[in-house]
Amino acid sequence: MEGFLDFIKTRRSIRKYTDRDVSDATLSEIFEAVRWSPSWANTQCWEVVVVRDPVTREKLQDPIGPKNPATRAITAAPVLIALCGRLKRSGFYNNAVTTKFGDWYMYDLGIATQTLCLAAHNAGLGTVIVGLFDHERAGRILNVPQDVELVALIPMGYPAKIGRAPDRRDAADFVHGESF
Repeated sequence: MEGFLDFIKTRRSIRKYTDRDVSDATLSEIFEAVRWSPSWANTQCWEVVVVRDPVTREKLQDPIGPKNPATRAITAAPVLIALCGRLKRSGFYNNAVTTKFGDWYMYDLGIATQTLCLAAHNAGLGTVIVGLFDHERAGRILNVPQDVELVALIPMGYPAKIGRAPDRRDAADFVHGESF
């Protein structure tokens, strides 16, 4: 467990990248890890768009906006991952929602995102999860179909700079015994 915990503790949100390319073989290994992410009833509702084209990445900066600290990372990283979720699959049985929370795709995409970022970290790559942007505009740039929701943009590449870990709450502050 110690090695695993150290691995988790060393992953950072990276916003500055070298110009070194990410190989297709490395991306395939990362996507193989994502493939094995757990999901509601094994629905595997995630869809991934790999964006390498600099022109498309530049277009995607506009829906993010200049005040977002990850805006430059969209074009600085050699690869941009657009993580999307198929709607009305996860959390559904017989085309009906089965949970209080409705469509469960965001939960499943959270798991897939964590898997993707840890697999990238394992390959020596850095990532940052970008969620603050105009999803509809970015989705149009990427031709995301209507039954799919663009959830996150994840720049990925070899880190040029790795920052220190931010402070974290102690487990005792959020773990409750027997009841809240």
